[in-house]
Amino acid sequence: MIDLAGFALAVLIIELTPGPNMAWLVTLTLSEGRRAGLAAIGGVAAGLAANAAVSVLAASLILAQGDGLTQVMSVLAAAMMGWLAWEAWRDAGESSPAATPRPSEDRHAMAGFVINLLNPKSALFMITVMPQFVASGQPTFAQGLTLAAISVGIATAIHLALVLSAGHVRAALMAEARARIVRRVLALAMLGVAVWFLAKAFG
Repeated sequence: MIDLAGFALAVLIIELTPGPNMAWLVTLTLSEGRRAGLAAIGGVAAGLAANAAVSVLAASLILAQGDGLTQVMSVLAAAMMGWLAWEAWRDAGESSPAATPRPSEDRHAMAGFVINLLNPKSALFMITVMPQFVASGQPTFAQGLTLAAISVGIATAIHLALVLSAGHVRAALMAEARARIVRRVLALAMLGVAVWFLAKAFG
C-alpha cells in the first residue's frame, strides 16, 4: 500500500518553498519570454524524471538487502527533511542556475536537464524519503516509479504556474520579508515530517 496523498503533500511542501530555482524561471521568462521559460521547464522535468528513475532503482536495490535497513532509511529520511528544513529556514533554497543562461531555448532546456539530473538533493530525497510512504518500507520498482511520477508532476505543475504568471510572481519573490515568512513556515512543516519519520523509526 502506498500513501500517495502523504507523499504528494511532502513533495508539495518542498516545491512551494521559495528558492533560486523559482527566481531563475521567473527571470528567464521575463527577460526572454514564455517560450524560453517553457523550454527550461521541459529540461527540468526531463532531468528530474531521469534523476528519480535512477534513485528509485538505487532505493529498491538497497532496501532489498534486508528488513533492518528500513529503520536506518527512516532515520536518514528524517535527517534529509531536517536538512531541507534548515536550508529553508536560513533562506539557502535549492540548487539552480545562478544566472540566466545565454539566449537559446536549447541551452535553457539543457541547463535545466543537466542541473536536475545531477542534483544530489533530489536523489537523496527519493532514496530516503520515498520508502517512508510505502507500507512495507520496501517499495518495488513499480511503486517507486509511481511516486517518482507524482514528484515530477507536482514540480512541473508548480514550475508551469511560475512561468505563466511570471509578472505577478516576481513581485512576490522580491518582497523578501514575505518570502522569508513563507520559507520558515514551510521549514517548520518539513521539520514536522522529520519528527514523524523518527517516530516511525523508533516507534
